[in-house]
Amino acid sequence: MGKAPLKKPPELEHTPGNCHAREILARVGDKWSVYVIHVLNDAGTLRFNELRSRVTGISQRMLTVTLRGMERDGLVTRTVYPEVPPRVEYRLTELGSTLRQLVRGLVEWSGAHLREVDAARAAYDARNQRPTKSALLVRPAQPVARPAPPAARPAALRQARRSLVVG
Repeated sequence: MGKAPLKKPPELEHTPGNCHAREILARVGDKWSVYVIHVLNDAGTLRFNELRSRVTGISQRMLTVTLRGMERDGLVTRTVYPEVPPRVEYRLTELGSTLRQLVRGLVEWSGAHLREVDAARAAYDARNQRPTKSALLVRPAQPVARPAPPAARPAALRQARRSLVVG
């Protein structure tokens, strides 16, 4: 006889309500939104380029997409001032501010557990015979030997190769 299917907890059942909740979790759990919330929480109001310079590694396009999504979800306010050139500022909304404690907790947790995560990664890589990230970044002491371009090869070698192909 087959086993009875496992009953999922209500929060994991697929319903229109929790499907919408998954969208919001995807927004606040993505790589850049958490970072933007953290930066805006610390800085308050920032112009686009100030925010971009503080969110290390984000492209202009990705920051634009992230901010638009966060604005749509009510997490940030975008204020445009009628100046030349236009000045645009971003700040967390009250709703966005409710996330800052959670984000601060994630940042504190990651800082407190960096060594443990690094140790776990090293152990995993050793078990799976994968080079560590730092080993991949180390350059070899000796330059890698590359074959000489055809023009630099001796004429006799070129002639010998031609005779092998023709003959």
